[in-house]
Amino acid sequence: MLNHAQPERRTRRSNDTMTALHYQLALARQEGGFDAMVLADEAGCLVAGAGAWPTCEMLAAYAPLLGSASPGAAAALGDALASPLEIAELTVDGSRVLLCARGGGAARAPSLERAASGCQRILRTEP
Repeated sequence: MLNHAQPERRTRRSNDTMTALHYQLALARQEGGFDAMVLADEAGCLVAGAGAWPTCEMLAAYAPLLGSASPGAAAALGDALASPLEIAELTVDGSRVLLCARGGGAARAPSLERAASGCQRILRTEP
């Protein structure tokens, strides 16, 4: 009997939510060429991150400001942080979380989209 199943595309995986989030963010950070990528709650607390710890803490703290800022204000904050910033607002089981990344190369947008999708999949509470 032939096995037509798709090969596993993930090389690192974990049943632990925090580890899985870190793996997701680390891969997206690498693919997008970001300095750092974080998942933060609405209060600016770091949920998970990939990159230098101080940078992750700073991005998490600024994420709520960036998420609610006008495009011009968000660009000004990015200029103040000396690097372009990307942010995506996600809703997971009715709660708002923010995915924020600093720096990046040509693959910024697709990498951020894949990270957002992966974080939502990991954090879903449905069986």
